[in-house]
Amino acid sequence: MEQPPPFPTTPLQPKNCGLAIWSLVLGILSLTCFWLIAAIPAVICGHVAYSRIRRSAGALTGEGLALGGLITGYIGVAMSILMIPLLAAIAIPNFVKARTTAQMNACISNLRMIDGAKQQWALENKKQAPDTPKAQDLAPFLREQTKCPAGGVYTFHTVGEEPTCSIPTHQLPGE
Repeated sequence: MEQPPPFPTTPLQPKNCGLAIWSLVLGILSLTCFWLIAAIPAVICGHVAYSRIRRSAGALTGEGLALGGLITGYIGVAMSILMIPLLAAIAIPNFVKARTTAQMNACISNLRMIDGAKQQWALENKKQAPDTPKAQDLAPFLREQTKCPAGGVYTFHTVGEEPTCSIPTHQLPGE
């Protein structure tokens, strides 16, 4: 009786650890644009992958990938510790300046509405340049109660003069 030939036995090839690959990918991302968001998972995946590879007794490979992920992840954490305060130092003054500019533009818009209401009041009531309206005189001509968004106080002046705000930078531009 003939026996079938024995199957060739090839040793199993070790597999790359998926977590090691993920650690390296996240570490590289942490160096480019996703500093802290990718750096912390890169470090975690790198440590877990490194310990799994050590315990696998040669069944898993990718020690270098895990180590690369750990290194790039820790560099990403260090960069985020430096970059986040730097970006905040740049952004916060710009936000304050933008808010101040927006308040000034809203105030100037209110001054234009008040000036238009004064002109309309003078036209309908046959008033001249030296006449000064009161707030209740202009109320029917304004859509809403106008207040300076920065807390300034409006002065209406006479019909011939432009209204002003108590904040010096909130003035109608000269024509």
